[in-house]
Amino acid sequence: MTEVLLRDRRILINGRPELLLAGEVHYFRLARADWADRLDQLRDCGGDTVATYVPWLWHELPDGSVDLTGRTHEQRDLAGFLDLAHQHGLRAVVRPGPFVMAEVKNEGIPYRVYDEHPHLLPTTWDGAPISTRTIDYLAPEFLAAADGWYAQVMPLVAERLAPRGGPVVAVHLDNEIGMLSWVTNSPDLTDGLCADLARWAVERYGKDTAAARIGADPTDPPAWAAALRTPAEERSLALHHDLGRYMRDRYRRYVTALRASAERHGVTGVPFLVNVHGTDSGRGRTFPIGISQLMESYRGQPQLTSGSDYYLGDLTVTNVADLYVSNAFLAAAHDGDQPLTCLEFEAGNGDYGEDLSTRYPPEAIDLKTRLCVAQGNRLLNLYLFAGGHNPPLAEPVGDGNDRIAFTGERHGFAAPVGPEGQLNPTYPAARRALHAVRGVADLLADGDEEHDALALGFVPDHYLTEYHHPASTNRSEQVAELERFRGMGARDVLARALLLAGYSFPAVNLQAPAGGAAQGPAGTPPVLVLATAPTLGSDVQQRLVDHLRAGGRLLLHGPLPTRDHDGTPCTLLANALGLRADGWLEGGPHYFPSVVGHAWAARPAEVRVGYAQLLTGSGERLLTEVGSGQACGVEVTVGAGRAVLIATDYPCHLDFWRAALDRLGVRPRLRHDASEPGLVLTSTVDRSGQRLRHLINVAPSAIEFSLWHRDEPVLSGRRLRIGARAGLMLPAGVRVGPATLLESSCELVARNGTEVLLRPTQPEDVAVFATDRPVHADRGEVTVADGRTTLTFRATDGEPVRVRIG
Repeated sequence: MTEVLLRDRRILINGRPELLLAGEVHYFRLARADWADRLDQLRDCGGDTVATYVPWLWHELPDGSVDLTGRTHEQRDLAGFLDLAHQHGLRAVVRPGPFVMAEVKNEGIPYRVYDEHPHLLPTTWDGAPISTRTIDYLAPEFLAAADGWYAQVMPLVAERLAPRGGPVVAVHLDNEIGMLSWVTNSPDLTDGLCADLARWAVERYGKDTAAARIGADPTDPPAWAAALRTPAEERSLALHHDLGRYMRDRYRRYVTALRASAERHGVTGVPFLVNVHGTDSGRGRTFPIGISQLMESYRGQPQLTSGSDYYLGDLTVTNVADLYVSNAFLAAAHDGDQPLTCLEFEAGNGDYGEDLSTRYPPEAIDLKTRLCVAQGNRLLNLYLFAGGHNPPLAEPVGDGNDRIAFTGERHGFAAPVGPEGQLNPTYPAARRALHAVRGVADLLADGDEEHDALALGFVPDHYLTEYHHPASTNRSEQVAELERFRGMGARDVLARALLLAGYSFPAVNLQAPAGGAAQGPAGTPPVLVLATAPTLGSDVQQRLVDHLRAGGRLLLHGPLPTRDHDGTPCTLLANALGLRADGWLEGGPHYFPSVVGHAWAARPAEVRVGYAQLLTGSGERLLTEVGSGQACGVEVTVGAGRAVLIATDYPCHLDFWRAALDRLGVRPRLRHDASEPGLVLTSTVDRSGQRLRHLINVAPSAIEFSLWHRDEPVLSGRRLRIGARAGLMLPAGVRVGPATLLESSCELVARNGTEVLLRPTQPEDVAVFATDRPVHADRGEVTVADGRTTLTFRATDGEPVRVRIG
């Protein structure tokens, strides 16, 4: 029997923190004869867990029966696949929907569900039919059908749960909830949903206020539904805000219903997972929309956590902050037990359309893997790990190919393992990445990222933007404004500057109860950094004011907030800062606003910017717009606290942003002296003090540098080199039998009792031990001085060095 628990942001298996390194293999797309080969390839790649969707559409037959054991087709033998994975020493994550997406038709829902209940296809804005095959999640008929599916599949999964001696360590509920409506800007607005929203609004506001916000009597169903489907312009902002808030509660109730059904049918004793969607075109700027949509579904729920879907392609200076901030925002929406996981960790070469329009460099998977495990991801599922072939539907539907998916016969042609089992260049890259992680898996599984004394503010309502009525000017302008300024800041400069300037930081959910577990992993650090827009809720504004008056510090990047999300004026923060917006200058084809710095912000030359908000009021001028001579950057004292407001899109000059944080009392604990940007630094430490220093170079050229930790030179100031687009995990204070590996320029390959295997990373490497025992190595020079034993050796074709203590 195996116990699987989520505790202290870790995955505990029989009480021991473990990493799960998974790969997605679809048994239903592979001949049974190929299953063992793909599972062996996964193990060879460094994986210890297989994940798979279970498509309801494929397993339910035309007569209504369900085949999960292969009696009608070998590729329906879910039981056999899970049992084979167990025989191969692999754990399993099962993903039975009811929605699975995975390019399966109807997103995995059987055709008969739509045929029997055509009213389940929602209407949307202006009463129009929705353009996707989504369903009213809480419609009783759909919940009953989904429960019928769970009644078939969950008992089979339950028999194979890890606590009962099987391989299954987690179960994923549904998939990408709310995504289809978001990407088509088509909220579900069926009559039943509109009636439920009326109930919700009355409970929240009372009848009269609900009627005023939406513009219709909530007890008049036709009028209420009409007002929701075609919003009046003067009520558009309040209506959209309430619609988004209601949908989040609706998704929470849907996940609760699915979990109750799974448990009722025997799945207990393993964690449940809910995945978060939202990356787009290789960027993560929209990913927090998915967090905002689904966080109420999982935060604070015992033995349930979120899993990300990361499709970011390559990792460069363009999007490295996207991945870092996405992980930080996800963690900020978790409670103290919920770990980060990634249910869809893009692993292939990006040629999803077989048109050769995209080819990701193989090293991208190594960079993304290193950054995610450094930030505390405890499960990574390479998606898709192995391709296959889409079998024909049990009953033809005449849609051109009559297969289960719309991708044709072959599927997963970009995966590390192709449809016919061929390996593409991302396979060895994935293998290198997973084996590098496996060498320090115990340190990562029980380690937490260390942070500097700042946190990036996360405002979930800034991402409540998935819907806007096409005719609403007010809403369209609000969404565009939020998209420009929120999260990572205008042009993404704020988050990118923090990361490339050497800081590592958590996020804080500024809408969570103050001091609550979902606020963030470390509560509220002394310095908050927030990219904001003119729209900022009164609750968040008041929280920032309280933070400042209590002695906290604030770096605010963006326009001065002046209104709440429903459009009502709100200047709580501006009033506390003693500032007022006094004009706006926007750059254009023939106008080039520029700013000049003063005091600590003084620079050798003025700087062109894209916009400048002119400010009047209190505080010391830091930035002045050249043409008007008015301030657009100020430093203000509020109570016992201090705020720096940068109301312009100042470029990503790392020395400027370092100076701003230094003024607020923050210095990075890890520093380097590289002349070119692109080096990301952070560290993890386990509960016994064993540390890994994570160095990731996302630049297109090699970087040479010296490194300092809390102003102490690392490796006695030795120069290090990281090749273009490569990373290192350097041990510090790691135990090896009776010795401590104080520091090394090598990566750890393995530790076993009194032996350690070290991977060289430099032309000449060192490893420094504290021990009173002799140190033996299969090559290199050993010297002893001042109670330390130093091993020095030169790289030999990258071959690891074996070191024995005693």
